[in-house]
Amino acid sequence: MASSCSPSCQLVYYHVPLWLGGRMKVESRLAPIFRGFSWGFRVFIPVLVVLAVFSLGASAQTVDEVIAKNIQAKGGLEKLKSVRTMRTTARFTQGPIRVEYRQEIKRADKVREEYVIQGLAQVQAYDGKTGWQISPFGGRKDPELLSQDDLKSLVVDSDIDGPLVEYKAKGHKAELAGHDSVEGTDCFKIKLSLKNGDVRYYYLDADSFLELKIEVQTTIRGTLQESELYFGDYEQVNGIYYPFAIDQAQKGSASRTQISVEKIEQNMPLEDSRFSMPASKPETKAAPAGK
Repeated sequence: MASSCSPSCQLVYYHVPLWLGGRMKVESRLAPIFRGFSWGFRVFIPVLVVLAVFSLGASAQTVDEVIAKNIQAKGGLEKLKSVRTMRTTARFTQGPIRVEYRQEIKRADKVREEYVIQGLAQVQAYDGKTGWQISPFGGRKDPELLSQDDLKSLVVDSDIDGPLVEYKAKGHKAELAGHDSVEGTDCFKIKLSLKNGDVRYYYLDADSFLELKIEVQTTIRGTLQESELYFGDYEQVNGIYYPFAIDQAQKGSASRTQISVEKIEQNMPLEDSRFSMPASKPETKAAPAGK
């Protein structure tokens, strides 16, 4: 009877019939058989070991090889580097509130994000040096500087290629954390330790090598915050694949915010001034009565 142990090897079980005779006769008759089997077994075991090692060596992949396949799956490094500016327009619902979202990125390290609710826009931006915001919902119409904690995620967003691309040159560290499953799909799991101290776990589809999920661990004002992003509905824009459906949630929460991407534009003109902190408008004082 044969039993498969791997695609590259096969074990053969030899069944010796007990009806060959009495105890002494059985031993004498089977001696040549077992001597031949013993010799074959001694040869067979080293061959199995070599095949197993070869198979493992062929299938094992380094973190850099997996990341390279992720980059290639998106469209390739040359395509990614050809994008100088990008604008993403999306919508999502937060409870009863409908939010319009727009993100603009310019190479190198410039980003502007706007959240528009009922005609009012909250703006957060980073020009490569300074992070700032305008938050009209808090009654602040003038720009103000962002704290270092609030700035961290914005700096990561300003990387138009994404943190995995050329991660070593950016000061990040990556390691392959084996395999894991995302909603039944086998994934490569990559741990990326960012230069700013945050940690991200990337779950790449083992077949397509595209992101299915990212877990984010960041520390804000001394408190660890963990969130999850789920990606789907990949579509090609000028030769590069982007997710057009994104779900966001706190880690462990069953409630997700569903973000629907409506449009992605590339290489449109964007002035540097859009990312720079505007000067505050001086307050105009009313003239004294009678003058």
